[in-house]
Amino acid sequence: MRFIRFVLKRRDTDSGVEEGMFQVAYKLRDSPRVEASDRAVLAETLAWFEKNLETPSRLNRTKSKGFYRRKTRGIAWFKDSAIEHVARAHSIKLIVEQHGHHVLILSEERVGYVVHEDAFQIIAEPFADTRTG
Repeated sequence: MRFIRFVLKRRDTDSGVEEGMFQVAYKLRDSPRVEASDRAVLAETLAWFEKNLETPSRLNRTKSKGFYRRKTRGIAWFKDSAIEHVARAHSIKLIVEQHGHHVLILSEERVGYVVHEDAFQIIAEPFADTRTG
């Protein structure tokens, strides 16, 4: 199985790896400088993801009581079997790139220490040799 991630060429301060495309997509959706038609597509597509993709309760491996205070280390990857999710992510990618953000698509077999897994995604703290951007 391969895992797929859509990233920008800038580091996220919490995880220390390249920022995921969805962070920018939410900002564009809420920006009055973005055309209404693009905002509508982003709103519809992001709402679909909110309905059809589980939000994990934690993004790090620690089992300590204060896990929520630690910097987030886990990053999200789509499973290659999540065909519709990946297709919809590509539609977001087009709009994000039209607004000046270059999006890279990563594909890896080994992504790290698993923190969360469901039918469509995996959240993992990356191994030292995992390509994250």
